[in-house]
Amino acid sequence: MSQEIAVIAGVGPGLGWALARRFARAGMRVVAVARHTGKLKRLADAPSDLELRQCDVAEPVEVGELFARVAKEIGVPSVAVFNAGAYERGSVLDLAPEALERCWRIGCFGGFLFGQAAARLMVPRGTGTLLFTGATASLRGGAGFINLAVPKFGLRALAQSMARELGPRGVHVAHVIIDGQIESERYRDLLRERGEASLLPPDEIAEAYFQLHRQNRGAWTHELDLRPWVEKF
Repeated sequence: MSQEIAVIAGVGPGLGWALARRFARAGMRVVAVARHTGKLKRLADAPSDLELRQCDVAEPVEVGELFARVAKEIGVPSVAVFNAGAYERGSVLDLAPEALERCWRIGCFGGFLFGQAAARLMVPRGTGTLLFTGATASLRGGAGFINLAVPKFGLRALAQSMARELGPRGVHVAHVIIDGQIESERYRDLLRERGEASLLPPDEIAEAYFQLHRQNRGAWTHELDLRPWVEKF
């Protein structure tokens, strides 16, 4: 059996890097994609089967070239994860139109470009996994969170439509709702000050993504929500 290939977009020090490590630990060849790869080179314990690729997911040409290079140089991905996003909090009274457009282009339009390019490689083989990262804002729009809710709502709709079209053709499409704050040094310090402890460990989230990829097609999950054990919902 040839080595599996994973392409992960939106790789940074948090969940993206945890996903890259988890798939690499399973013996996969991992392509870690970021708009700026310089910061990733400073991250420690990089798996040997991991390589960095620079790509702006909101640019159709760059996304197309990314998958064309991966297919030619490495092979067709077994799994592709869209974890990219952008967010600028603000009141609807003050938001600049270009800010909303930028967040939508990265968080939703980018998901379409990434998912389409991956699917075009997977469908002819009749197999593959496409995973999209959602959030609490995928289900409800909060005050001041328009720039997050609008693209996340759209990304969820994209995942649903793709699942219905591509599932019968052998491609597993799943949408993961991260219903809580992902653990990071910044948020650990903030919650420590508040006396709270409701954080999602990125390695545990990454394990859930990996298990989605490993599911048998007889019982595929389309939507999975993850939250801290102390979260009220």
